[in-house]
Amino acid sequence: MHDIFNKTKGLFQKVPSAPTNPQEAAATTRFEIKDLYESEEQTENGADAVGLDEKLRQAYFWITNTAIISPYYDIEYDDGDSKRFVFGDSKVELTLPNGQSYSSFVLVPLLTLAVRGKCLIVGGPGRGKTATSILMGLLAGYSKTDVMRAIQHGQPQMTISDLLGHPLPSDMVKAEKTSDIRIAWRKWLEMRIKIIDEYNRIPTRTQSALLTVLSDNYAEIFDQIYECPQSAWYLTANDDAGGGTYQVIEALKDRIDIVIRAFHFNTRFIEDLQKRIELNYKPEAMIPEEIIFSEAEMDQIHEHIRAITIRPAVRKRIEFFCRQFEFFESASDKLEYMTKDTAKLSGLDFKTLFRKETGKDHVKDLGSQTVNGVSVRKIMTLMIYTKALAYFRGNKEVELEDVRQLLPFILHDTLVPHLESPFFDQTGNDRYRVDRVVWLRKLFDLACDEYMSQNMDSQDPMDAFDEQFKQGLEKVSLKEIDKRLLDIEKQLHTWSQDKKLYGYRHDDILKLKYFHQRYTNYRRWLQWKK
Repeated sequence: MHDIFNKTKGLFQKVPSAPTNPQEAAATTRFEIKDLYESEEQTENGADAVGLDEKLRQAYFWITNTAIISPYYDIEYDDGDSKRFVFGDSKVELTLPNGQSYSSFVLVPLLTLAVRGKCLIVGGPGRGKTATSILMGLLAGYSKTDVMRAIQHGQPQMTISDLLGHPLPSDMVKAEKTSDIRIAWRKWLEMRIKIIDEYNRIPTRTQSALLTVLSDNYAEIFDQIYECPQSAWYLTANDDAGGGTYQVIEALKDRIDIVIRAFHFNTRFIEDLQKRIELNYKPEAMIPEEIIFSEAEMDQIHEHIRAITIRPAVRKRIEFFCRQFEFFESASDKLEYMTKDTAKLSGLDFKTLFRKETGKDHVKDLGSQTVNGVSVRKIMTLMIYTKALAYFRGNKEVELEDVRQLLPFILHDTLVPHLESPFFDQTGNDRYRVDRVVWLRKLFDLACDEYMSQNMDSQDPMDAFDEQFKQGLEKVSLKEIDKRLLDIEKQLHTWSQDKKLYGYRHDDILKLKYFHQRYTNYRRWLQWKK
C-alpha cells in the first residue's frame, strides 16, 4: 500500500519542465546594471535561474494538467495562421490558436494571488470554485488545515461576531468604556489569502462589516481596530446576478476586481475522475513544494509586476475605450454634468432620458450600449492585472491582446449593458445580451476599430497639448502662454463645428478646458509679477 501511495504521489507531483513558455530573447534588449542585482537577489532568495515568473507558470500548468480538470482555453493568443472551423446552424466558430493559451478559471485566480486582488468565482454547485480557492491558499504556503479553518462560509445567520470575532466576556463585565474591551479576533483576518464561500448568503449588516475588511484592510468591533495585511481575496457565488439569500450591496460588488465563471465538467474526462477515485487522489494533499511561494517571493513578484511597462500606444487605446461610456447628453445643459452618474442620481428613468438623445447614430455610439461608465478603481485594476498577465507570459511590457483578454472579466459586473440600445437589435447581436464576456470583448474591439479609423496613433490633436503641458510652466514666457491659450481655443472651435458630440470627445474638451484654466491662472501670475 505504501508503494502504491508513493507511485501515486510521484505521478501527480510532477512539476512541468522549464521553460514552460519558450521564447527567443529580444535582440534589442539593452543590459542594465539593475538586471545584475535582480539576478543576485533571486539567487539569495532561493529562486532558480528561470525566475519567479517561470515558477508562476509552472504552478499554472501543474494545476491545469494535474489538479483541476479544466480543458477550456478561453484566454487565447494567436500567433497568426490559426485554423478555424464553423459548426451548426448558428455558425459558431472554433479557433485553434497557435500561441500559448490559458484557462481563465485557473489563470485569473493565480494572477489574483500575484497582485493581491479580489476575485469572484461564479458557477453552479460542485464546479470547483472553492477547490480552486483552496489551492491558491496552499500555493501561498499555508497548510490545508489552516486554509480550511479560515474559509468563511456564508449563511443567513452569520453575525458580525461570527465573521470578525467577539469581545471577551470578562472585559464586557469589567470595562468602564468600550475601548477597554478586548476582542478575540478571528484568525482568518491575519492571513494573506482570504476565502468567502457563497458571499451572497451573508446578511446585509454583516456584508457591511465584510466590506470594511475587503476594501480598507481593517476590522472594527466596539471601537477596537484590527489591521489586516494586504491579501488576495476569493469569493464564490452560485450565480453572477447577485442572487442568493441576500442581495449583495453595491459597494461590496464594486470592490471586487475581477469575475470569472466556473466551467461545466466535460464528460469526456470521466476516466480522469475514475483514476482519482481508484488512487484516492486529492490535489490539495499533493501540491509540489517547488511551486509553493514564500511571502518574500510574493512580495518580489508584486514589485516585478508593477515594473511592467504599458506603452503609450496600448494606454491610449485603453483611454479611448474608457472615454466612450460616461458621457450622457440628456443629463444636463452643462458639459461637466453631462454624465450617466448625474442621470442615476436624479432618480429619473434612464430609458426615458435615453430617448431624448435623438439624431445620434446609437449603433455607432458605443456609449449607448451601457447605463454607466468605467470607474477609476476598475481602470487601475485593468492596468495591474494586465501587467500581471504580461509578467506571467514572460514579457516586459503589456500587449494590446493582454488588455483584450482580461478586460471582460474585470468589467463583467460593473459595466452594465443598456439592453434597449439599438446595437443589440442588429442582426446577429442578440447573443451579446446574454454573454457579457463576449459582449465586452466585442465592445473593446469596436473601440479599437474606431481608434484606428481616426488614426489616433499619429493624428490625435491632444498629443501636442499633453506634451506641452508635461514640460511644466516654469520659465514659460507670457507670449508663449498666450500662444498656447489661442491654440486651445482654435481646437475647441474646430470641434464645435461637429454636429454630434460623443463620449470620447467629451473628455477631450474638458481636458482642454483644464489646460486653459491652468494657463490662465499662470498668465495672471506673470502679469502680476511684472
